[in-house]
Amino acid sequence: MEDVLDLYAEPYTPKRPKVNCDESHKPLMQEKRQRLPSAPGHSERYDYEYERNGTRNMFMGCEPQAGWRHVAVTAQRTKLDFAHQMKWLVDEQYPEAEVIRLVLAQLNTHQGASLYDAFAPEEARRIARKLEIHYTPKPGSWLNMAEIELSVLPRQCLDRRIPTEATLKGEIAAWAARRNQEQASIDWRFSVTEAREKLKRLFPLYHRDEVLGSLAQVGPLAAAQEAEGAADWVENFVWLSNHLAEETRRRLELLREAGEVWKRQREPIEM
Repeated sequence: MEDVLDLYAEPYTPKRPKVNCDESHKPLMQEKRQRLPSAPGHSERYDYEYERNGTRNMFMGCEPQAGWRHVAVTAQRTKLDFAHQMKWLVDEQYPEAEVIRLVLAQLNTHQGASLYDAFAPEEARRIARKLEIHYTPKPGSWLNMAEIELSVLPRQCLDRRIPTEATLKGEIAAWAARRNQEQASIDWRFSVTEAREKLKRLFPLYHRDEVLGSLAQVGPLAAAQEAEGAADWVENFVWLSNHLAEETRRRLELLREAGEVWKRQREPIEM
């Protein structure tokens, strides 16, 4: 996570663009009956039935600091599709770049090996040399700013039934052209410092002194409950074991005595 956040914090460098990529899909739906246009006193009406025309994959590539985005519509989401999008970025969108720093989610197709599945080894290596990949954590794909663009796209452009692939491509191209002309950017403000404060459970050592200080002010049993969520902190276990040893021995002694009483109560009474 910090690797991605550090990358976002770097200043804009045209020769070393930071590009976010992600993928989504759009079902194609053909109307089975003609829609009735809106009229005074009535909104537009359409039938609930529709005909499925398959699903198309949308590969989003965006450079938030430059206010640029591009969406490629493909029939599938495969390693070959990913490899061809990387080649397009290297050869057509950023031919003058020294290196393209990519932020990707950890999908099975988002790998450098995909280039070797699509191209000859020499060509795959040439493309790979221009790419510097930064992965978001598996449970943290929200760190990928391409997801923000993919959330804007359906709200501004695809909030209705799209019947064909040609229509989908045309609508997306018009939307991307308008957004690029406006140079709509993303003002990312979540920093490493904020991550360490708000996501404390991901930084155990960073907050070790704070936790130990709070545990020292409570009893051993309460301290054990407080430390329950920190099972990986070996230092905390050592610290707690010293305080809990006496309490544990006392409770075991009570259990032993209770067991002896129970056994005596079950013994038959001699007459």
